[in-house]
Amino acid sequence: MFIRTLGEVKAAGRIKVLVNGTTRSARFLTAADGMGFSYNENRVAAGSDANLWYKHHWEANYIVSGRGEVTDLASGEKWTLEPGVLYVVGPNDRHRFRITEDDHHLSIFCPPLRGDEGHDKDGAYEASGPIPKTDRRMFVRRVDAMRAAGKELVVANGAARTLRMLTQADEVGFTLSDVNLKAGASSVLWYKHHWEANHILAGTGEVTDLTSGRSWKLTPGMVYCVGPRDRHRLSATTDLHLVSIFSPALRGDEMHDAEGTLPPSGTVPPGPGGK
Repeated sequence: MFIRTLGEVKAAGRIKVLVNGTTRSARFLTAADGMGFSYNENRVAAGSDANLWYKHHWEANYIVSGRGEVTDLASGEKWTLEPGVLYVVGPNDRHRFRITEDDHHLSIFCPPLRGDEGHDKDGAYEASGPIPKTDRRMFVRRVDAMRAAGKELVVANGAARTLRMLTQADEVGFTLSDVNLKAGASSVLWYKHHWEANHILAGTGEVTDLTSGRSWKLTPGMVYCVGPRDRHRLSATTDLHLVSIFSPALRGDEMHDAEGTLPPSGTVPPGPGGK
């Protein structure tokens, strides 16, 4: 398992300035991490306006704060962007991304980016791996609507509530979940069949590697990553809100077993260094 902070990402030279200087993209995970996806934390200034077309990737964007609008440039359909909205675009989706109030969002790409890419004249990133041909089109999901529809699950042997906002059925290569733990909640977990990245949105907690005994304090803006070798304990000091990304993607209905494991759902990525 490993931890990354924004300071470490900055020190590694993995912060890109994009869209005429309006966007700061911190490349927390890249293809080199071997987790099956890459992950950026983005800050976008009000007034940013870009036409984008990810011809070679699927991208999921989870809005943490701020407001804006995304438009399908083929159909003209528009969706409002605000906290708790997830929008997903792929190879068929020329779209316009416009920000009206300073934005903070998480962006996940599959296949993963190298981390040094910039947009070309079409608003695309160059190819970074195979992507299946598909006729699927962009779509939007909302935390509040999914919760109102009863989609939230109690998992981690009762320690957490999760909304699995992307699953295998979406065919984008990963699962993204919105996860909440109450203060004092604690669970032993062991993802034998997956890699998982967790970005802390709010609250504080602690994650402990149960093999080495090493612990890390968790605060907003940090990411911790665990894989098949990493039996660990996650504890919430305060109410804890995080976004969790799994590869391979989950079916969506899985529950943790007595060891804190989820059943296999596909080929496990190699992880950092091919481990």
